[in-house]
Amino acid sequence: MIVLSYGDIFMDVMRMPQEKWYLCLDLKSYYASVECIERGLDPQTTRLVVADPERTEKTICLAVSPALKALGVPGRCRVFEIPKHIDYLMARPRMELYMEYAARIYGIYLDYVAPEDIHIYSIDEVFIDISAYYRVRRLSPKGFAVSLMREIHTRTGLTATGGIGTNLYLAKIAMDIMSKRCADHVGVLTEDRYRRELWDHRPITDFWRIGPGTARRLSQLGISSMGGLAAANEDLLYRVFGIDAELLIDHAWGREPTTMADIKAFVPQSRSLTRGQVLSCDYPYEKGRIVVREMAEDLALDLFAQGLEAKLVDLSLGYRYRSEKKPAHGSISLDVATNSVKTLADNVVSLYDEIMEHEQPIRRIYLGFGGVRPCQARQYDLFTPALQQQREQRLQSAMVHIRQKYGKNGLIKAMDLQEGATAVERNRQIGGHRA
Repeated sequence: MIVLSYGDIFMDVMRMPQEKWYLCLDLKSYYASVECIERGLDPQTTRLVVADPERTEKTICLAVSPALKALGVPGRCRVFEIPKHIDYLMARPRMELYMEYAARIYGIYLDYVAPEDIHIYSIDEVFIDISAYYRVRRLSPKGFAVSLMREIHTRTGLTATGGIGTNLYLAKIAMDIMSKRCADHVGVLTEDRYRRELWDHRPITDFWRIGPGTARRLSQLGISSMGGLAAANEDLLYRVFGIDAELLIDHAWGREPTTMADIKAFVPQSRSLTRGQVLSCDYPYEKGRIVVREMAEDLALDLFAQGLEAKLVDLSLGYRYRSEKKPAHGSISLDVATNSVKTLADNVVSLYDEIMEHEQPIRRIYLGFGGVRPCQARQYDLFTPALQQQREQRLQSAMVHIRQKYGKNGLIKAMDLQEGATAVERNRQIGGHRA
């Protein structure tokens, strides 16, 4: 392996003034670090787990602190998998607090770059096109990253790792792999350096978008490294992976044609809205029916509030854990796109009745509305009086107004108070966790 000094990296950077430079930043153990900071503790030395103590030991930890990771505790383990001899604090998730921190950090980004050069990849990870900014501050791209990371730490207490690359992919790989080799936690990659230093890197699953399944298929072809992937027969790769082979080949060579401008200009050809829920216990047919209707009405009202309508209803049901039954799935294509809560919910419940095996308790529900588009000119249902449809629209508008002013639990139905209903509790959550 060739190891270059920071001086070599800086000279490489300054010799290539025409190239794009991207920065990828990740906030280390974000949720756990926020909880440590709120308690006046050092995230690097405090053993802390973010998980809901009111749930069972099988609940998945939202995050663990760097101190626990250093002891070999995985970041997304279940509570019972933490070795018993390790003492630690448990913090209940507070999603609203984490979003407040994320907003503060985004404000720091805006002190350095314009919003059109920022792509938020997740609540704790971001891509930034720094091409137009680092020279203004009389810094190298690496120096720009270090300056921004120090600012984040000074103003929030959070520690970040970074990657600098001549394209978005290289910035991500520089952060994921190269930053671990650097004292300042900022990796730097060009296409040439990527090929020199990472073509032999293993395991291949360390690389972005290569999961265990893709790695197994590559292994069957005798490929265990990015260098091996770059040298492979392209026709064979296309036969095995189809159109995905194009991405694999580009990434094997360290290439990525997508730019920040492409991301900002992207408009999906089709849209969908989805909801998913893992139930706290096995639900029999009747209780499951209540939850499915709750989810359908909630999603339909969100659709209406955004001025959208849907043409497709899609429902998947997962049965109890360790059940030999495959998940049930079905979809309905509506004659006319609609945002009528009653129409959409009735179709979802009808689909549930059709695909659900009544003797098999369910544990997971996934609901989606497809073919989503902005509302067109109103098309009235010939079998429903126009006055009734207009009354429903006014009622939905009133419901949206109340929910926006008082929160989703400001208006609930009697159905939501039945045994097994989950809407009231879910409305108190963000992303399935306590707000």
